[in-house]
Amino acid sequence: MKKIAPYLVLFLCALLLWDLLFTVGDAGFHIDGEEFDGPLGAMFGVLLAGGGTLLGLLVTLVVGVVLAVVFAGVGVVIIGALAVAGVAVAVAIVPFLVPLLLPLALVWYLVSRARRNRVVHKVAL
Repeated sequence: MKKIAPYLVLFLCALLLWDLLFTVGDAGFHIDGEEFDGPLGAMFGVLLAGGGTLLGLLVTLVVGVVLAVVFAGVGVVIIGALAVAGVAVAVAIVPFLVPLLLPLALVWYLVSRARRNRVVHKVAL
């Protein structure tokens, strides 16, 4: 079976190529009672199927994120990563709002610097 499997796969690929090249006008479907067939109908059918595939991929991703949040103990980390990604996308889409974040970053830096430089004095007995 190991020796014949590559030939079977090659034969199936050849059959698929034969079907794609020589039977173009077989696709046909109806939308609101109107029939679409021929090469244009095949192209339109592939376009609609691709849109359905993309929609299915989006739904799968959303369900995966929801299940990760619900079932994983690191759901908070995932939500935080999504929030950071959302901020990054917002910055990429609307870059003129970035200057509003600069004062916040400055305050954050000053507060963290003040915490680092704090000296704890031991009480002498």
